[in-house]
Amino acid sequence: MENEILDNIQSPIIAPSILSADFCNLQADIDMVNQSEAEWFHLDIMDGEFVPNISFGMPVVKAIRSRAEKPLDVHLMIVRPERYITRFAEAGADILTVHYEASTHLHRTLHQIKSEGMLAGVALNPHTPIMLLEDIIEDADLVLVMSVNPGFGGQKFIERSIDKIEKLREMIDKRGCETLIEVDGGVNLETAPRLVAAGVDILVAGNSVFGAQNPTEMILNLKNAR
Repeated sequence: MENEILDNIQSPIIAPSILSADFCNLQADIDMVNQSEAEWFHLDIMDGEFVPNISFGMPVVKAIRSRAEKPLDVHLMIVRPERYITRFAEAGADILTVHYEASTHLHRTLHQIKSEGMLAGVALNPHTPIMLLEDIIEDADLVLVMSVNPGFGGQKFIERSIDKIEKLREMIDKRGCETLIEVDGGVNLETAPRLVAAGVDILVAGNSVFGAQNPTEMILNLKNAR
């Protein structure tokens, strides 16, 4: 995979989830991530329809882009995500992930994302089986495995996610593609080593980072999870 976003980065990539940041002092949390060992910012976009919650949209992404010194990993938890691909690219997204369950024409959507100069990801809800990606895996730059039900932070890690990740790792390796595995939900110092061992490349961490007494140290500890 030839993309400057991935140059000289060693897994696991740490992507702190801005949804768990302090929105009354967001600039300070963005600066903290800039100065930390984290590689990406993770932004969850929720529409109140695909998931039972609403987060933020393009203006906030654009504002974060103006301060962030690292790539923006944008996760669309919205219906018909293809409507907004160009607008998120214009807002500053570097990676754009859509849900398998929300995109009727997934192949076309992934290539539309790439045509806008972004990495293209596909996300799976906890109940969605890995085998449904067999015909699309080569077209995705990453697969985001949800290890909690999407829509709210701070949920308990779903243990079956480990088996799911192992199956996905086997599929990717067998097909000889370079698709990365990302996981979001319940990532902490207990689950991170197990996820990395199962084959995860990217760890999204929200509460465990922004709720820590020392977020910068927590990011470093997650980065060294083995």
